[in-house]
Amino acid sequence: MDALAAGFWGAFFGTAGLMLAISLAAYFRARRRVALLAGLSAVVSAVFVVAYIGWLPVDGRAEARLLAHVAILAAVVLAPLLLSLLGLLREHASVVRAAWIFGTVAAVVVVTGWFLEPAQSLVLSWVATFTIGIAMLVVAMRATTRGNRLARATVAGVSLMLLALAGLSWIALDRSIAWPVHAVSALAGMSFLSVMAFATWERFSYLLELSEVMAHGPSYDPVTRMRSHSETGQMVGDIFFHREAEERPVGVLAVCIGNLYALENLHGRAAFNHALFLCAGRLRRCVPQTVEMGRLGEDGFLLLTRSMEDLRGLDQLARDIRDRLTRPVNLSVSRAPGRVDARATGWVADVGIGLLSTTTKVRPAQAVGTVRAMARTAWTYASRIAFFDDKAGQIAELPAQATGPALRAA
Repeated sequence: MDALAAGFWGAFFGTAGLMLAISLAAYFRARRRVALLAGLSAVVSAVFVVAYIGWLPVDGRAEARLLAHVAILAAVVLAPLLLSLLGLLREHASVVRAAWIFGTVAAVVVVTGWFLEPAQSLVLSWVATFTIGIAMLVVAMRATTRGNRLARATVAGVSLMLLALAGLSWIALDRSIAWPVHAVSALAGMSFLSVMAFATWERFSYLLELSEVMAHGPSYDPVTRMRSHSETGQMVGDIFFHREAEERPVGVLAVCIGNLYALENLHGRAAFNHALFLCAGRLRRCVPQTVEMGRLGEDGFLLLTRSMEDLRGLDQLARDIRDRLTRPVNLSVSRAPGRVDARATGWVADVGIGLLSTTTKVRPAQAVGTVRAMARTAWTYASRIAFFDDKAGQIAELPAQATGPALRAA
């Protein structure tokens, strides 16, 4: 191996070593699931590379046997890790099923290989490994169509893994291969480890945050990662009591969830906190950046905007929020960090939305009180959206085909 190829592989082992060090740090900070996934990904990838670039003291027929075993064992270890990142191994039964399936595949390939010549055994192992990799790619692509937030990263990771595997297989067949093949294989391996580290952190940082908010409840700001109750009052003051003296339009929108307390009575405070956490996350993802958000009581949210574009589309924003928040969700009822991602009970938010287009000359308490009353009244409407009908002088259901901002309150 020339110096340039060795340099690329040195960079790969540096990446693997860094990932292993981070996993050890996570382990000592009681983040054992993060440590397991990251550590196994780094160690298995490093062992695979060491064997396939010829750095082990074996050659000939013995090396072919060894490479065959390393390939299939690496595949049956990394495949469940990828499934775990996609959230497909949440339940104990699914973990046991996956262990049996991949264990059986590995045993069949290894045992069959010993009845074949070493070169034939290596080919069989490669075929099985690529088949498992392609199957994982298909699973990840299907998860992408279902809206899994880590599916795209997993698709990228599996694609990079297959590219690295192809390059390393070529290197194993021809030790005198030119350095560009080594470079592409090493870069693909480094990218695979980076994607795995990113996906692992994204998934388990979500779970760790969720376990924290379910333990602390709505008084703990990370439940919604929004303004707390006191900060919402400050936000209202900043919007209505602005330095500018002239009257300016303000859009006010309240979201109240009517069945949170029933959920708490049935399944406990942990389920209440989980539902609030998910509703807040969905709300943040569908609201423009020009809209300010905060908590409104324990069961609602307050949105304010002075953007003319937002005011013109206030009714459509209310519909988008309603559609996003009323999607079914599976809630956990356990506060234990190891079980917060386990599916437990299905739930659909009973959302009421009130929207009001007013001005900075209206008293803030009046505007907030009015829009909150609208939201609670909207629970009785089929559309779940209410506005103040200036012509009728009362709260009314937003028409299904209404366009433009809600009528201004008196």
